[in-house]
Amino acid sequence: MPIPLDSWLSIWPQTPAYIDRARELAQQLQLPLQAIDCVPKALDSGQALLCVGASGLALQQAGKKAPGPVRVDFLEGAVAHRRLFGGGAGQQIAKAIGLKSGIRPQVADLTAGLGRDSFVLATLGCRVQMVERTAVVGLLLEDGLARAQFDPEVGPIIAAMALHQGDAIDWLAAASTAPEVVYLDPMFPHSAKSAQVKKEMLLFRDLVGEDADASVLLEAALAAAEYRVVVKRPRKAPTLNTRKPSFTLEGKSGRFDVYSLKALR
Repeated sequence: MPIPLDSWLSIWPQTPAYIDRARELAQQLQLPLQAIDCVPKALDSGQALLCVGASGLALQQAGKKAPGPVRVDFLEGAVAHRRLFGGGAGQQIAKAIGLKSGIRPQVADLTAGLGRDSFVLATLGCRVQMVERTAVVGLLLEDGLARAQFDPEVGPIIAAMALHQGDAIDWLAAASTAPEVVYLDPMFPHSAKSAQVKKEMLLFRDLVGEDADASVLLEAALAAAEYRVVVKRPRKAPTLNTRKPSFTLEGKSGRFDVYSLKALR
């Protein structure tokens, strides 16, 4: 189970202009509100802040040696680099989803997280419905989408991405039409011997736990999807629910397990 948020996460307005928004978020999330003069490095390293400021929302781990803030940014950084130089339809994720000449399936990303894989698929021409159940992660994603929507190059990609904040199984049950492809990237427990985890994952594990219901979500996805379900896994991890995929695409550190239900068209 995730650690209770109010024991380690608080809302920090970085300037007076953002006090009202910070108060709204503190009330919405039932989290404590930090003073403007808060100094993140002076706080205990087990604490974290949801920062509210001119650059949007960001998660910031506290402590003297804490890494930089984590935010959703579709305009710069690694996501922008992948959009420009990521390999296009030759990427494994594109092959796993089933992209071919003239085929751009609609995708339901039911574990949206920071939206990076959804953005890649939207960049390649897919319409993507994102579902994120963790409230803080959903707010970060909503904030990133809002900041990118008016960019002349990225805006049309953002227009192909929709966000629903809530439970994925409930969303599947309420969907008026079956998603053509369902994409899952559940959290996977890291061992103490793992290579250093990326800074966002250090915070995400406390936010969302280990997705213990991933196998249940897979079964719901298989029952709902029209053409296929794609599950992203660490390369040496077991398959979800011991279900054998139709085929697997494997990379250096990860793989995609593809469950084909019928041919894409």
